[in-house]
Amino acid sequence: MSARNRELLGLLPASLLIVAGFGAVFLQEQTQLDNLSLTYGAVFLGLCFAAHLIIRVRLPDADPYLLPIVAVLASIGLVVIYRLNETLARDQAQWFVIGLIAFAATIIFLRDYRVLERYRYLIAAGSLVLLLLPRIPGVGQQANGAYLGISLGPVSFQPAEFAKIGIIIFLASYLRDTRALLVSRKRFGITLPRLKHIGPLLLVWGLAMLMLVFIRDLGSSLMFFGGFLAMLYVATDRLIFPVVGFGLFGIGAWFFASTVGHVGDRVSAWQHPFDPKLYEQIGGSYQIAQSLFAQADGGVWGQGFGQALVSVGDSPILPAAQTDLIYAVIVNELGLIGGIALLLIYVLLIERGFRIAVLARDSFSKLLATGLTTVVALQVFVIVGGVTKVIPLTGVTLPFVSYGGSSIVANFVIVALLLLISDRARREARR
Repeated sequence: MSARNRELLGLLPASLLIVAGFGAVFLQEQTQLDNLSLTYGAVFLGLCFAAHLIIRVRLPDADPYLLPIVAVLASIGLVVIYRLNETLARDQAQWFVIGLIAFAATIIFLRDYRVLERYRYLIAAGSLVLLLLPRIPGVGQQANGAYLGISLGPVSFQPAEFAKIGIIIFLASYLRDTRALLVSRKRFGITLPRLKHIGPLLLVWGLAMLMLVFIRDLGSSLMFFGGFLAMLYVATDRLIFPVVGFGLFGIGAWFFASTVGHVGDRVSAWQHPFDPKLYEQIGGSYQIAQSLFAQADGGVWGQGFGQALVSVGDSPILPAAQTDLIYAVIVNELGLIGGIALLLIYVLLIERGFRIAVLARDSFSKLLATGLTTVVALQVFVIVGGVTKVIPLTGVTLPFVSYGGSSIVANFVIVALLLLISDRARREARR
């Protein structure tokens, strides 16, 4: 079976998941099943089929599993959000369509993604401007102490979601040119790159980190930092860089937890989620404590789909259930088994991304695929680790599952870039 036919076949489970999920919601709400769930499934399959046709025509050698995996994740997100809030689900469906449009536009108009190397400094500057936008008075929006979004009339979005793509492109391009120079100098057996070679890299990365602290988006800071270290390690094959990087991260985490109020509050809530004083405090540990209660209540097999108690009247029991705590809702209703199944789907997505990086022949493609995949992997780790109390909870979305237009559009662009890289890599491998 050809790669494209395998891709088409893989879209069927996602559509069936939509049909089954919406059918379960309708049965719960109306005690009877109508054909509306079949309609939703058919529309979803039609949209995915349109994306498949674009890939079939433009990228015949691209990875056949990325789109089906993304379709499964998106279907899970749409069903769970609809079960929580029908209005938000309709908004998410619109963003899903916009994400597919951005996905198609990236594939159609970016004929050769390597052209991005020529504009790396312009892309880096644009990304830094995007990170700064939420702090501009009258445009920026503040939520839970963080400046994450901007509002332009009826449209609001989070610029950091798109800035991460630009920073990764810059890092991939710059490391491609300086990878040999970064390891050419040693002192006492330790690799010490010259400042003129690593300086621009550290400058752009440092400015990005500074701005993320400035806008207080700590989840994105961690993703940027992890992506930077992963790409630096792949480019140089020197363990010293991630080791020193993790050490610096530990020092930075301690410093900001000690000096920045809202960071310290999040650390305290993480360390003592069941402390009565923190639990009752505004902005305290209520959210993480309720997340842990919900997951524990789900047990191994879950309470059953649609059975999670998200709110009582207008009082939320699980705050931000459709965004930060959507994983807790899934575990509560589908149990530990359902939570693990979702994580395994993400593992498959990440595995395909790193496989593309391994297959890529040129350094820019390899580094770009590594950076994009690492950012997605860290995004999953940050939010799942936060709601399970592995790390302090930060406000990032679960890719393709959580409610959020900026996230789903940016992640569709990431998938499109990975498909562009895989098409070139697999075509060259056949020669």
